[in-house]
Amino acid sequence: MRFTRSILASALIAASLTSTYAQNADNVAQRPRARDIGLVNGVLPTGKLNAITDVAGVRVGQTTLIQNEGVRTGVTAILPHGGNLFQEKVPAAVYVGNGFGKLMGVTQIKELGEIESPILLTGTLNVPRVADAGMDWMLGLPGNEQVRSINMVVGETNDGYLNDIRGRHVGQAEVFAALKSANEGPVQEGVVGAGVGTQAFGFKGGIGTASRVVPQSAGGYTVGVLVQTNFGGVLTMNGAPVGQELGRYFLKEELEREKANKQSSATGGPVQVAANVIDFDKVSDKADGSIMMVVATDAPLGARNLERLAKRAMMGLARTGSPATNGSGDYVIAFSTATQVRVKASEALRTTPVLGNGSVSPLFLATVEATEEAIYNSLLRATTTKGVDGHVVDALPIDETVKILKKYNAIR
Repeated sequence: MRFTRSILASALIAASLTSTYAQNADNVAQRPRARDIGLVNGVLPTGKLNAITDVAGVRVGQTTLIQNEGVRTGVTAILPHGGNLFQEKVPAAVYVGNGFGKLMGVTQIKELGEIESPILLTGTLNVPRVADAGMDWMLGLPGNEQVRSINMVVGETNDGYLNDIRGRHVGQAEVFAALKSANEGPVQEGVVGAGVGTQAFGFKGGIGTASRVVPQSAGGYTVGVLVQTNFGGVLTMNGAPVGQELGRYFLKEELEREKANKQSSATGGPVQVAANVIDFDKVSDKADGSIMMVVATDAPLGARNLERLAKRAMMGLARTGSPATNGSGDYVIAFSTATQVRVKASEALRTTPVLGNGSVSPLFLATVEATEEAIYNSLLRATTTKGVDGHVVDALPIDETVKILKKYNAIR
């Protein structure tokens, strides 16, 4: 009965959030994606939706919590397919670019090379609650009546600047609502789901997605990426130094202080005393944070080559200007939806054809390009957000950004 009551509760939550979704959709409708402003990175074509859901079978559902003055959080669910994931697992891998985070479920994925649950993204302190709710969901699925172990996969970024993070507002009803709403269509981006309370490069971050399709001669496979951006650095878009031009970038204050000291010293003026070690908690342009990157493909890959694919997402992240700082949790989860590589729970002997090492390079390029564009989309689609304690994070200014991109010939 618990599962039935939870389904009813999730329906009520979804209904109560209808106006929030509608309002947010109206706001986002005024914000472009990267290609809407001519920002086209790379050489490969996108899928139909330019989203992770271009990979056949992948579903995304989100619950957005925007309540009162301080609740700015949510949950994003990524399902590799629409069936029972425990009974039909998918090959998967995790790559850790920088491990300052609380990604749940890593060790079993690394050991077995499989995912047996939806991938759930949320705020840091919500991870245990979201995992518990996800477990309730999985245990309640038909066919799982005798299951006694589930490896839930839950990723996070810290949304505590905009969100009442200690309130731990995401629970079972919100998780169930996200799972129930998961579909194969367009994916909402920006201030939605797990991206409600995030920030990136000093501007509002959020959920972003993109996809790439490799040539038919290379298999015609699709790679889709979804990101939850909450990190910093020096924002670079298609090679253009956008962050520098806008005056928001990592170490800006320290560099300006040193420049002023040199100028002052040269003219015999006073010199500010700089600390030997920077206190990054007191630097307003600090780059700590996190990013969750989820990479999906329909190419038949095993766990080993999926890990190699995941590593390339870090290259896409680097293109946007992230140095993967000490306090940033930079994680990649990659999986394959190809039916021939799925793992049946009762399977004892496997004879599974997978792509050889020499065939995966086009997929590497697709991953780099899609990750880069997904991050751009997370920034461009996000809207200015006010949250707890009156904190405000501004959206990336579109007009100024376009001018900078034109200046550096970074848009078509």
